[in-house]
Amino acid sequence: MKLSRNTFLSLLVFALLSAGLMSFALREKVTKIYLVGDSTMADYSKYEGEDYMNKRYPVMGWGQVFQELFDEKSIASLGHLIQTDSVFVDDRARGGRSTRTFFEEGRWSAVYRELQPGDLVLMQFGHNDAAKEKTERYVATEGYKEYIRLFVTQTREKGGIPIVLTPVNRNYPWKDGKLENVHGEYYTAAVEVAAELDVQLIDLTQRSMDAFTAKGQDYVTAHYFMNFEPGVYPNYPEGSKDNTHFLPEGAKAVAELVLEGMMELE
Repeated sequence: MKLSRNTFLSLLVFALLSAGLMSFALREKVTKIYLVGDSTMADYSKYEGEDYMNKRYPVMGWGQVFQELFDEKSIASLGHLIQTDSVFVDDRARGGRSTRTFFEEGRWSAVYRELQPGDLVLMQFGHNDAAKEKTERYVATEGYKEYIRLFVTQTREKGGIPIVLTPVNRNYPWKDGKLENVHGEYYTAAVEVAAELDVQLIDLTQRSMDAFTAKGQDYVTAHYFMNFEPGVYPNYPEGSKDNTHFLPEGAKAVAELVLEGMMELE
């Protein structure tokens, strides 16, 4: 069939517009990065019913500043994980949660329902799982591994990309100027289950130990963790001596370690 000039031009314009719209749609698609974990990962500013600036500031989880690290350059360097031009960090981490309580409270099922193919799920637990004295959150290492297996398997079921993170180190114990691993068998359990399931692993425990050691104990204690004298911050009139939770500088330093870890994944 011979097409008239006008018909040909109309079809050409339609084809070009369709291709442009498809390309635009692909560019506009957003990859979500879900963060599931505990207080060291949480975004305190999004806690419902709480006035962050007048109640909790300056404490921050590293997930609270993670979004700001994703610019055009960093997203391009993550082409092995992210196939879109845009990233949205959806921080579902919550203080005091272990793998078990995160699951039992329905927090994991909420993530699972929303997961789309190509989304990433970064999971970092261990601080609260190990709290034997707090039976409401404690999980033995075998249970800890089972919940990580569940999160990994269900992420894959939805076409997502699971990434296991070993827990960020606390600001102790220090020995001869070097920070040592405080997470013991929970660190080992995370590494083992990642190897067992052939899932991507970011060794945040080791990365944070190395980075904190390089900065030095005095600097990290004063600038990275919630250690300050009375009267420095209105929300903490009695001061704070907390070597688990981060000040803004510490949160950003850890977020950068996570991003570096993502860039180095195969």
